[in-house]
Amino acid sequence: MNAAVATSVFGAFMVVTVALGLLAVRGRGNRGRDGLAEWSVGGRSLGTIFIWVLMAGEGYTSFSYLGAAGWGYNYGAPVLYVVAYMSCGYAVGYVVGPMLWAYARRHGLVGITDMVAHRFGRPWLGALVAVLATVFLLPYIQLQITGMGVVVSTISYGAISLNWAYFIAFAVTTGFVVVSGLRGSAWVSVLKDVLVIATLGFLAFYVPTHYFDGYGPFLDRLVTEKSEWLTFPGHGDSGLGQAWFITTSFLNSLTVVIFPTTVAGYLGAKNADVLRRNAMWLPAYNVLLFVPMLLGMAALFVVPGLVGAESNLALFRLVVDSLPAWAVGVIGVAAALSSIVPMAVFMLVIGTMWGRSVLSLVPRWQQRQKGAAQTVVVAAGVIALVLTYSAPNTLVRLSLISYEGMAQLLPMVLLGLVWRRLTLLGAMAGLVVGVGVVCGFVFTENDPVWGVNAGIVALGANLAVALAVTYAGPREHDDRPDGDVLARDEPEERQGTAGSREPELSGVAVSEASDAPAGA
Repeated sequence: MNAAVATSVFGAFMVVTVALGLLAVRGRGNRGRDGLAEWSVGGRSLGTIFIWVLMAGEGYTSFSYLGAAGWGYNYGAPVLYVVAYMSCGYAVGYVVGPMLWAYARRHGLVGITDMVAHRFGRPWLGALVAVLATVFLLPYIQLQITGMGVVVSTISYGAISLNWAYFIAFAVTTGFVVVSGLRGSAWVSVLKDVLVIATLGFLAFYVPTHYFDGYGPFLDRLVTEKSEWLTFPGHGDSGLGQAWFITTSFLNSLTVVIFPTTVAGYLGAKNADVLRRNAMWLPAYNVLLFVPMLLGMAALFVVPGLVGAESNLALFRLVVDSLPAWAVGVIGVAAALSSIVPMAVFMLVIGTMWGRSVLSLVPRWQQRQKGAAQTVVVAAGVIALVLTYSAPNTLVRLSLISYEGMAQLLPMVLLGLVWRRLTLLGAMAGLVVGVGVVCGFVFTENDPVWGVNAGIVALGANLAVALAVTYAGPREHDDRPDGDVLARDEPEERQGTAGSREPELSGVAVSEASDAPAGA
């Protein structure tokens, strides 16, 4: 009976989710060539509320219910890096977001692959960055499939097997994103945020009261019996000390602003002021992250002895053991939507990068970029699903270098867009060295290295090589004016409106300025 009730609640909300996605795009025709701008960046017309919930949804994933509670259960204090880097990243995004928005709008671009291709005037560079970014994003899709599968199987009290739960996660998200694109994700983010705020607010009150007679007794017990969890490096020999915390927070706060999914949110805004307001409001959402972290530590007393992957179920063990089935179903829906929304954006971004920057290099695909992107979405989902079944540990290991690997694009993307002197050869040399160093550290299990995040060591080597090669090598000849090459947050673009004319997405407008279509 419990399984039937919880799964019925879950199924009803999944129907509502798909319906919201369909309603979001009803009556919206194609804009630009093949409607790629409408599908991938919401027609660049999303307002403050939709951008806020969409970007909050990218930061609040199934990790928040599973991984944050699991890290709190296993280590304690080091998990606070999530709150630190996201809040600092929003501050960086206050400056970077409008700059990238203005650059993309001026040149009719739809992602970072377009931007680097346009900046350096090399279409093949966009394809290369798309392939590299896909390697670093694909593990996130697999992890969201795994996370949602674990949630579905748990809230069904084991009635739905993990294998079927993984397939449900794949099917719902893939169908949803192919049809509705970024706009549908933004609409569903509203439903997700309402449920997340309501369920975590309830659990923040219920768990300490139900199990410990209030916060006072719970915190007293935590300080007395588990004080190791409240200081760095936390419980156990994790190596996650203060230096690791500082370097990881710093690296991730820079990386998050050029993460392809974050940039998709930036480019969906109708004007730059939306992004500025969004950057000021988003840190408030991070308060919710303290709840699963704290409840993970509460689970130390209620369900002790969880080891390995079981620790990720610390929060749901509390939920399933003490709440009625309908409440378990609602909390499960909130966690599942926290997988669906970011997974949809990850898949959409991969599809957009390939449709615009890779497959468009093939002449017969140039006029069908949206169709190509939707095809890649399905392919990426299938690959992640197959690997979830057949070789889960492969992508789990790759996930360790996802953020640190993506950080190696920082010089090429950010430095390249503000400093004209950076050469293609310098940016490429730095990227190769940075990715090589971070892979070497991670795959030899030397992360952290010397007590700091291995990614920041790799980024330092990346930047040093990029600068050395740039200054030592020949200057590149480029006749384009600075306004066509560099990103600037200009006043007239800052006040851009949704009604302004959208540049063509075929690359024609870009090629007139650069003799090389961005991403085409």
